[in-house]
Amino acid sequence: MRISRRDFLKWCTASAAAIGLTKVELEKLEDVVFAAESAPPVIWLQGSGCSGCSISLLNTIQETTIDDLLINKISMKYHHNLMTAAGDLAISAIDQTVSQYDGKFILVVEGAVPTANNGTYCVLTEKDGQPWTMLDAVKELGSKAKYVIAAGTCASFGGVPKVGPNPTGIKRLDKEILNGLTKNKIINLPGCPAHPYTLTKTIVDLLLYGMPNLDREGRPEAYYREKIHGLCPRRGTGQSSQLGETGCYKGLGCQGPRTNNNCPIRKWNNKVNWCVESGQPCISCASQDFGEQPIYKFE
Repeated sequence: MRISRRDFLKWCTASAAAIGLTKVELEKLEDVVFAAESAPPVIWLQGSGCSGCSISLLNTIQETTIDDLLINKISMKYHHNLMTAAGDLAISAIDQTVSQYDGKFILVVEGAVPTANNGTYCVLTEKDGQPWTMLDAVKELGSKAKYVIAAGTCASFGGVPKVGPNPTGIKRLDKEILNGLTKNKIINLPGCPAHPYTLTKTIVDLLLYGMPNLDREGRPEAYYREKIHGLCPRRGTGQSSQLGETGCYKGLGCQGPRTNNNCPIRKWNNKVNWCVESGQPCISCASQDFGEQPIYKFE
């Protein structure tokens, strides 16, 4: 989709604060979009999950609107929940995008990917009269995309759907299903859901700078460097014996000391609040073993 210089600059001015871009970055992003003569194409697939990351994305935008972002700035070519098309018309959008932007589009995977029985536990649609599973889709599109983003803990590590006994055969996208098949390393953005700022800023960073520096779990270091406990406002306030009281929740099962995420900095709902500040312990939703451990600890 083409956008005019005037519309692009208008959006840049309105949304700079929201996505944290400097003047220099805005100029670079302008050059990238104009050079491509279109907004960057994105295909968003949803596997086994709750659609929470999509809902999180819809609740992100400060200073601009989600429809403007997805249509004019990122150009969301396919998203099961957000697009108006359905059936063959919707799926044709995937085919057209892959044909036109082979090796250039961004693939976002939300939700876990079942592999048991050839992936038949998660069917997206039909192709040529045969079920086209999530497993089929990520294998076909992942190898053709320029970048692959795993949005949320389910896509990054398997999340709740992978917790034993795992009858649908959920496997990790990066280290198992698409290992060695993608043009670049898969970018994991764990969280339940993934933070919308982290997701949108990662896409912008890809356009401006290419691949970010990733840690050993495939997460951008810029957004997963800090431990939640290190930035927690309850740190150093003494131990709390009951939820809702002032004090540290470590004794009540808070997983902040072992969890890397930017929740204390970014917060949620346009920086209104976040889990620990609202009176709940961190449940380590961005960790590899999320769902395997009890959320609360009571003695």
